[in-house]
Amino acid sequence: MNKIFVTKSFLPPKNEYLEFVDKIWDNGQLTNQGILLQELEQKLKVFLQVENLHYVTNGTIAIQLAFKALGIESGEIITTPFSYVATTSSILWERCTPIFVDIEPNNYCIDPDKIEALINKKTKAILAVHVFGYPCNVIKIEEIAKKYNLKVIYDSAHAFGSSYLGKSLLSYGDISTVSFHATKLFHTVEGGACIVNDKNISNNLDLIKRFGHNADEHVMLGINGKQSEFHAAMGLANFPYISQLINIRKRISEHYDALLDKRLMNPLKHNELEYNYAYYPVLFRSESELLNVFTALNKQMIYPRRYFYPSLNKLQYLKNDIKCPISEDISLRIACLPLYTDLTHDNVDLICQIINGNLLH
Repeated sequence: MNKIFVTKSFLPPKNEYLEFVDKIWDNGQLTNQGILLQELEQKLKVFLQVENLHYVTNGTIAIQLAFKALGIESGEIITTPFSYVATTSSILWERCTPIFVDIEPNNYCIDPDKIEALINKKTKAILAVHVFGYPCNVIKIEEIAKKYNLKVIYDSAHAFGSSYLGKSLLSYGDISTVSFHATKLFHTVEGGACIVNDKNISNNLDLIKRFGHNADEHVMLGINGKQSEFHAAMGLANFPYISQLINIRKRISEHYDALLDKRLMNPLKHNELEYNYAYYPVLFRSESELLNVFTALNKQMIYPRRYFYPSLNKLQYLKNDIKCPISEDISLRIACLPLYTDLTHDNVDLICQIINGNLLH
């Protein structure tokens, strides 16, 4: 039996990718906002129905570019402890202080009802995460941000293809960032993007990602956040398959839904959410139950992932005493099961059989 990992990158037909590579050879431009990159940005704008989008090096740089473009250089950032470490490390890298707010127990996103109590004069922004592609309470977060004159950045690494309240989940906030890493639903091998609502801020971000200079004039401090034509080529080759990939992942997820023991919990879906099926998270009743299931799955060369673990307020290099009991509890009990295009129904049958047979009674 072949190993089954939590994810497997989708690859388009090789000839379709090579058609774009031929264009690179024809025009000789490898990077610096080439024609393929511009074509991909335009397709993404239309797909997401947004006006300002910047295709950049990766999803982590996208968050850091958002901080720079919004003029945030110090202070405290309200954020979630339940995310991949890049959310917190981006805050630290920008010399800001993460202030963790606990999460909602049903969808694992930041709890907006707990935000205001932690806002003070040092607070500059809210950096929230659409966990697993499920939406934060964007309405309440926007109300809080307006009340206290705060910026809102959404780490939407998982949210590409999800829509909420009739529009892309990536269209909320001052800036929304997304990852196009190889493990994502839509990928460009490495890559990410910033979706910016204000045109002036968008123009600043465009300069910042290109070393801060326009032709020979150095306008502002910048960094190299550009992407290459080869990565854009992979994005263009993958682009026609987005809807197909979502539909396949939906069918696999529904097969999990039908077979898994009902004592296992999934995030609560909003009625107004059109989900992208980026992940299949399950919440076990205890960490010991999770570990017991993992041992049984690993014996059959099946490798789910503890995602997210640990709760980020418990990172050993952070010195804080902020308690987030819901996040700390869920991070011990949650895992993402294998979900990718090539995963067969027989694979899912076996995974569910092992899981159901190894739950603790």
